[in-house]
Amino acid sequence: MTDTQDPRALVREAYDRASHAYRGDEFDYAGSGYAYWLDRFMARLALGSRVLDAGCGNGLPAARELARQHQVIGIDLSAVNVERARALVPEGTFECADMTSVVFEPASFDAVVAFYSLINVPLDEQPGLVQRFADWLSPGGSVLATVGQEAWTGIETDWRGVAGLQMYYSHAHVTQYRMWFEQAGLIVEEQGRIPLRGNPGYAMLMARKPSAGR
Repeated sequence: MTDTQDPRALVREAYDRASHAYRGDEFDYAGSGYAYWLDRFMARLALGSRVLDAGCGNGLPAARELARQHQVIGIDLSAVNVERARALVPEGTFECADMTSVVFEPASFDAVVAFYSLINVPLDEQPGLVQRFADWLSPGGSVLATVGQEAWTGIETDWRGVAGLQMYYSHAHVTQYRMWFEQAGLIVEEQGRIPLRGNPGYAMLMARKPSAGR
């Protein structure tokens, strides 16, 4: 990546141009990696919980599944993704916004999910973003996020088969993420790999914000 290339612009353009190539209007949820992690995560949530889907894409599958039982707000850099999410998951609320700068009041949510979105944020901004997630959670709230398994920053070209399209990735080793989560006051309770046999694939972290007084 050259100095003139803006990571956010690359990510926004990639999802705007390849939104449909990345995710269609249907998703085979049962048995997927999403189902494994999201079902375990939702089992922690009280009915009607306030959930932020950070980097919601077109709303499938996470926002759609969450919206069956909870109040969902989704944010995404891509206006194309947001337009599709509004159509595909009418029960949710979706806004085109940057998760590193969007404003929410402290304790606005009972849960935050971030599937495959934190890893598209410049690495030096990720510790602050993890802290933002923690600040947005109410006491006792939970976060589920896809993070790096191994450290790598770079560009994938011809992303999703679109000639010349570039996607930006930046992620640390999973041990670094665990440290950032802990520094933000989050207790990591589960760690796994997605896809399960990924080489190296990505890591999944499920964490909890301590309840008041604990």
